[in-house]
Amino acid sequence: MSGYGHGVGPRQGQGHGGDERTFEALPPAKGAAFARTWWGLAWLKALEDTALDGQQLKAGRRHARAGAVGAVSVRPGRITAIVKDRDGTAHRSDVLVREFSEEEWERLLDLAVDSAGHIAALLDREMPPHLVEDAAVTGLDLLPGIGDLEPECGCEAWDHCPHTSALCYQVARLLDEDPFVLLLMRGRGERTLLDQLQARSARRAAAPSERDGQDGAGDGPAVEGAGGMPGVSAAEAYAARDILPPLPAPPGALSGPGEPLSLDTETDPEPGVDPAALEFLATDAAARAHRMLVAALGGSGGPELVEPPLTASQDAVRLAAGSSAAWITARLADGSGRSRADLDAATRAWRFGGAAALAVLEEEWTPDADTLARAAARLAEAWEGDERPVLRRTAGARWTVVGAEAQLRLGADGRWWPYRKAGGRWSPAGPADRDPASALATAAATAALASDATGAGGAAGATGGGR
Repeated sequence: MSGYGHGVGPRQGQGHGGDERTFEALPPAKGAAFARTWWGLAWLKALEDTALDGQQLKAGRRHARAGAVGAVSVRPGRITAIVKDRDGTAHRSDVLVREFSEEEWERLLDLAVDSAGHIAALLDREMPPHLVEDAAVTGLDLLPGIGDLEPECGCEAWDHCPHTSALCYQVARLLDEDPFVLLLMRGRGERTLLDQLQARSARRAAAPSERDGQDGAGDGPAVEGAGGMPGVSAAEAYAARDILPPLPAPPGALSGPGEPLSLDTETDPEPGVDPAALEFLATDAAARAHRMLVAALGGSGGPELVEPPLTASQDAVRLAAGSSAAWITARLADGSGRSRADLDAATRAWRFGGAAALAVLEEEWTPDADTLARAAARLAEAWEGDERPVLRRTAGARWTVVGAEAQLRLGADGRWWPYRKAGGRWSPAGPADRDPASALATAAATAALASDATGAGGAAGATGGGR
């Protein structure tokens, strides 16, 4: 038979015949069916319809169940294994399957890429029945039929002997797990087949008019993309996800955000529109977008890339913390309902810890009894007995050092925030800390620095007055 593969080893130089897979010997199949999928059962039916001696088939089933079939080699046109008799005699057994011609493979590949469901099923290790039916309509029998499994065995039997029968039963188990085994017998290995499907899908995506006909009429409803251009259905795109060409490498991040367009034109702005304020907001948006892009390209993607939404009052503080222009802070203070002193304290808090630090400054909260008990225990164990400062709880979650201008505030997340008193009001003194002793040390050090600066300023003033 001219369509069958002959020879001992993998064939070289004939189409795609260099593909070969070897499967380790399977364990005995005691009490289990050899096939459970419809295509595995179709394989066995081809064997049973072909074999002339039913007794030989029964002997082959017994051999396969007993684990007498060794490693199975599958390559285009041929499956091979060593099968042992009960007395240990080993026989090389081959079963030949007709390979498809190049023209037949072209037809099969066209059918496969015509339907997203065909590709999806194959990638899910299933044999799509519609692909088999569509191929049969074109005269292409994907599954073997009567006479399609030609035996060759070292025992020199002219029909399916127990050895080739055992091999076919064992191969049915392999086909159950992976229908690409059958396609390899027909002449294409999995990698070769997927590469060809990928190339064919890419060509069709680049030339949709060829796929649907020059008049644009396809077999199914057209999918329209942006601007009325032909698109690809979601089902087709998902089914082809493993055979599409890889995405291009992401672009490198720019060294900095771009410069927003200048709004300083000769045309007067509309009433209520401030071009300078718009430029400031555009610059801020560009800087935030650049930070997010750098984080994404650096591999630190995820939910943390998306900044949490802010209220208008919080965003005013964020903007003020990033600007030193007096006119901007004045407008932000007015717009957020804060005095300049309040906005200064708020921006100081924001620089130490963002929205969480701002909440500790501007919002009072009262912890529940369990939280207060844990806080008290943490304060008690933070210092040695003779070093512990005298702390008085002055508000819901605030502890003030008696006799000092220092305070600890407990955030809702369990962190301690240092505060110091300056100009008769409490002001953030540093970032939060899990350890209240460390936070209080920061507050004390900041208060001492402020006191030294005040003293130096007073001495300088006194000296200047003397002159």
